[in-house]
Amino acid sequence: MSAASGPGNGFDQFKGDIEDVERRMAREFEPGSRALVVAVLVFVVLLSLILPHTGGAKGFDVLVGADTAVSEGVSLPSRVFTWLALVFSVGFSMLALLTRRWAVAWVALAGSAVACPIGMLAVWSRQTAAEQYPGPGIGLVIGWIAVIVLTFHWARVVWSRTAVQLAAEEERRRRAAEGQQKGLLDDFGDEPDGPPAT
Repeated sequence: MSAASGPGNGFDQFKGDIEDVERRMAREFEPGSRALVVAVLVFVVLLSLILPHTGGAKGFDVLVGADTAVSEGVSLPSRVFTWLALVFSVGFSMLALLTRRWAVAWVALAGSAVACPIGMLAVWSRQTAAEQYPGPGIGLVIGWIAVIVLTFHWARVVWSRTAVQLAAEEERRRRAAEGQQKGLLDDFGDEPDGPPAT
């Protein structure tokens, strides 16, 4: 039996690979059945952009500031809401589902959470518009509700780290702390016992 095939060597050569897998798993999430729900909600938000947001102005008209949107008196909250919904509730949500990265899911959650009160402000601004301007359209209301539900589901996905991932992170932190302590103590042990040379 050679020294290379000793009892501890088999595990030690794979230790780095195991730690890499643990780190990768800590950066990723597994949405499970919520992935389908999030995908459907992303589709609903996209669908709301082709539906009327107010009068004859569709969501894409509001998004690009088309003449139809201007003639309907679309205000800034509606434009901001449609951009936030497109960038975060659609773009980052799709990116998070494809990459399964925690950081991207956090961005999708944060952007969608910001879009929720702005969507409420957009609906309210259409309800309180002057009489010659129409109220909120079905697309704006559906889009706002879809963003709220999407935010709820992203919050559940982001906060649902498994016990295994948390335990692996804690074990990695403990090992790193032990390694730092050993390094400091080893440095003190290397000092010579005798008086310093002059």
